[in-house]
Amino acid sequence: MSSITEQDLVDFVYREARLLDELDYEAWLDLFCEDGRYWMPAEWRQTDPLLQSSLMYEDRLLLRVRVERLSGARTFSQKPKSRAQHLLQAPQIDRFDPKAGDFRTWTSFHYVEARNDLQTLYAGWATHELVLVEGVLKIKLKRVDLLNFDAPHGNIQLFM
Repeated sequence: MSSITEQDLVDFVYREARLLDELDYEAWLDLFCEDGRYWMPAEWRQTDPLLQSSLMYEDRLLLRVRVERLSGARTFSQKPKSRAQHLLQAPQIDRFDPKAGDFRTWTSFHYVEARNDLQTLYAGWATHELVLVEGVLKIKLKRVDLLNFDAPHGNIQLFM
């Protein structure tokens, strides 16, 4: 991409959700830059993932481990495999700085994770901190704030 538009950011967010819904975790992981992070805070308006507990705070190495586990033949917690569906509101552009290659989107979502006869609905907001790496948009940080962050959660198997 030589010149980024706001529509490129919106398309990126929709494409990322589709990759997750299609369980294409390898392609999804490729959307992250090398120092990218996936963060799910455990508190309202949490500002620090290191000094405060989080539901998840994973770098590329941990994301890679989870992707490999989800793809593994011996992952018995995924027999049968979980499935997911995102329902996204139109992403809003919070920061748009093409010269610096720095962008942020905010997207309200409903997310359903299903396995066998159990469906779990989550609602919340996803913030994507995006950067340009060699002219390609990459995720620097994906922050997923759940509406019910303070509720007891079972085992969240997939990525929101």
